[in-house]
Amino acid sequence: MIGTDFVPSAYSNSVAKGKITWKSPSNIALVKYWGKKENQIPANPSVSFTLDTCATTTTVTYRKLEEEGKDYSFDLFFEGEPKESFRPKILTFFKRVEHYLPFLKSYHFTIDTSNSFPHSSGIASSASGMSALALCLMSIEKELQPEMDPGHFNRKASFLARLGSGSACRSIEGDLMQWGLHKDTQGSSNEYAIKYPFPVHDVFKNYQDTILLVDKGQKQVSSTVGHDLMHGHPFAEQRFLQAHANLTKLQDVFAQGDLNGFIEIVESEALTLHAMMMTSLPYFILMKPHTLEIINKIWAFRERTNTHVCFTLDAGANVHVLYPESEQEIVYQFIKNELVAYCENGQYICDTIGYGAKKM
Repeated sequence: MIGTDFVPSAYSNSVAKGKITWKSPSNIALVKYWGKKENQIPANPSVSFTLDTCATTTTVTYRKLEEEGKDYSFDLFFEGEPKESFRPKILTFFKRVEHYLPFLKSYHFTIDTSNSFPHSSGIASSASGMSALALCLMSIEKELQPEMDPGHFNRKASFLARLGSGSACRSIEGDLMQWGLHKDTQGSSNEYAIKYPFPVHDVFKNYQDTILLVDKGQKQVSSTVGHDLMHGHPFAEQRFLQAHANLTKLQDVFAQGDLNGFIEIVESEALTLHAMMMTSLPYFILMKPHTLEIINKIWAFRERTNTHVCFTLDAGANVHVLYPESEQEIVYQFIKNELVAYCENGQYICDTIGYGAKKM
């Protein structure tokens, strides 16, 4: 499917008012997407674990206006308080998706959103937040077009979420999601994410992710700026080829339960992401000294114990510690004994692999 497939025909129903709530999770990429083209199209494909605990809950209350407005009509609240600083991002999102949701100017919306994790924690909330909002808007469209099938609903929700935040398209479903055209994945798309279509060994079910909050401050460089710096980057093309190759390699890794192969790809991907930041112009470093201390501690512990704990990173200093459920007891004890000391105010979040957004 392509974007034009998501432009609706005339709505078959009329709705005066209503209220809808969705809870949508964050996700953590295993093969990273870094660099994008126009209209939020990724420069390379990615695959992610959908999370469970780290989530955004969004309620949209809507009422039809007496006549269609010239602009978008909405009030925005974050955890019960007005949040004007979020308004420009929502306006940009509405402008991008209006072609696909032609009812937007016909309603007034009250958007009330909250996170299950502290807003200042350094956990990116754009994936969970934009996917939750996209799902609420899709539920309104489902009211207007009751014959819509569930498959189309999810694909379009992912498509819309992508226009708000690229990685948000991977938060609609779970537990493994793939986004971006990939020659070895039939049905893959740059327009929306798909459920990972290949066999996955049981060892990867219920995988654990403990997120160590190393630095909760504002990033010195936003992800949007970082993505843009991939244009003209001296190593960009090689990086994009690497991501494609790693996605292909993961097919055997996931099917065979190859934990060592998984570790090699996931950690390499995390370090490559940050290598791209350090070699762009202007260059920047988002890792902190404590990030590196944690990585070295993980490597030493893994060698000492023959466990399969590994790390990945987002575009920031925080560390996602990944490990199979069968090793939860020993790894969690290690985290408490040796790693929590490197977290800001000793803060960390215990999460696990989830299965996508839920209508509340």
